[in-house]
Amino acid sequence: QVQLVESGGGLVQPGGSLRLSCAASTRSFSIYTMGWYRQAPGKQREFVAQITGGGIGTDYADSVKGRFTISRDNAKNTVYLQMNSLKPEATAVYYCRAWRIGINPYWGQGTQVTVSP
Repeated sequence: QVQLVESGGGLVQPGGSLRLSCAASTRSFSIYTMGWYRQAPGKQREFVAQITGGGIGTDYADSVKGRFTISRDNAKNTVYLQMNSLKPEATAVYYCRAWRIGINPYWGQGTQVTVSP
């Protein structure tokens, strides 16, 4: 069992930045591909970004490419999402996900991000 705890959400003006963190309770953190997803009110949860266990491979949704950066610190069992040039449509609950082959993914409880003047 892996517990994931997100933090760093909040209210930010358009054009601003936030950094989300997700701390994982596992000694095998580096074997998990970590991802960020988001769910806006009335919409389905959608993929934002992911990073492989060693931190070499990353992937992003087209809507965030060039503005969001995912990274991880395996020594701290933590994955980050740096979000720059935020737009109002980024308003959502952001969820952290841990996954590896052969298991169902683990999810955090989410952290609210609100982009508003």
